[in-house]
Amino acid sequence: MNKRIAIVFIVVALAAAALGVYFGAGQSQSTLPFGRAAKPKPVAELRFNDADGRAHTLADFRGKLVLLNIWATWCEPCREEMPALDRLQAKLGGERFQVVALSVDQQGSAIARRFYAETGIKALPLYIDPTAKAAFTVDAAGLPVSLLIDRQGHEIGRHLGAVKWDDAEVVERLRRAIAAE
Repeated sequence: MNKRIAIVFIVVALAAAALGVYFGAGQSQSTLPFGRAAKPKPVAELRFNDADGRAHTLADFRGKLVLLNIWATWCEPCREEMPALDRLQAKLGGERFQVVALSVDQQGSAIARRFYAETGIKALPLYIDPTAKAAFTVDAAGLPVSLLIDRQGHEIGRHLGAVKWDDAEVVERLRRAIAAE
């Protein structure tokens, strides 16, 4: 990658991080993350790898309600919500629901693995997009951003900022969404 492209990428990444901090600062951890979208909309194709380097897309999760969370280890609100996402996956994850926590760390899986180990993340599979294209593809105004995706691959909800994902009210709301799908 030439120097000019690297500089542009760094500037865009810093701008996205600044927007995430700006928008996240006004939002403490929310208890009710998002309402249903008026009209489901298709989610652009995202390509990413798992911890073993196997390629995946969101289409791999069709048939499940998916909570796609785009995060990075350098994002403080992201770091704060990851243990709650792990507990949510442990509680609700299965045949009908999946948390897809997608790291956009450019350092790749090593830094995300280290974070998982340091924080005791066990239930969340590790997914990584070292190109960070996922955040731009879904038009994220900052990090973390979470999209609720129906069984057909359509966005039905979105939230910018950290959420207390294991809060009883949030879990119940997601249970109702799973049952409705």
